[in-house]
Amino acid sequence: MTETSDSEIVSTRQRRIAQLAKQMPEKGLTSLNQHLDLAWLREAYRRTRKDGAVGIDGQTAADYEKDLEDNLRSLLERAKSGTYWAPPVRRVHIPKGTEGETRPIGIPTLEDKVLQRAIVMLLEPIYEQDFKYFSYGFRPGRSAHEALACIWSQCRTHRIGWILDVDVRKYFDTLDHVHLRSLLDLRVRDGVIRRLIGKWLHAGVLDRGQLSYPTEGTPQGGVMTPRTQKITSSSSG
Repeated sequence: MTETSDSEIVSTRQRRIAQLAKQMPEKGLTSLNQHLDLAWLREAYRRTRKDGAVGIDGQTAADYEKDLEDNLRSLLERAKSGTYWAPPVRRVHIPKGTEGETRPIGIPTLEDKVLQRAIVMLLEPIYEQDFKYFSYGFRPGRSAHEALACIWSQCRTHRIGWILDVDVRKYFDTLDHVHLRSLLDLRVRDGVIRRLIGKWLHAGVLDRGQLSYPTEGTPQGGVMTPRTQKITSSSSG
């Protein structure tokens, strides 16, 4: 099957999910994983960055593509059956910009990135119905330039004289898992999807040779990470 047809299949299904989510704003969707099939995973793989740093297994996109169809079939079966194991992320520390401070970045394995991308593709059509028009971060088809244009327009229209810029310090490091699950309950009640998200929340972190299992937070750098931020922020306002 061609990339174009896989993309068309996914786009059609995403429109159906979006329509259903819009029709039932107060209900959680329970049958999302029916859309998760080989065509969906092929499209998720196509959308996954191939030149990023490797995870703990050292596997590259070139390695994975040597037997792509069988690898994706195996991934699909494990995801659906509940036997998928979320591997620990490899943590690296990069300069944050402030003197002496670094930002921890978690690097998942390539296969984990693909599956995370597949789940993001299921969640985005739902939460796009809930986000406010002025929310721009990590949303498909929106950019920082559009956010600035919106701010400029609002300032001129409403004669706003000042802007408050707030940075939530160490948000990803302190994300409350119970709070996140309670928010997911409002819109996503598919057992397969929720089980996978739970496994990612509890996946270990390999940092400087030491493996740990944090009870709060989520590693920055994963495909799902900014979406968890958006889900929690969508509950306010």
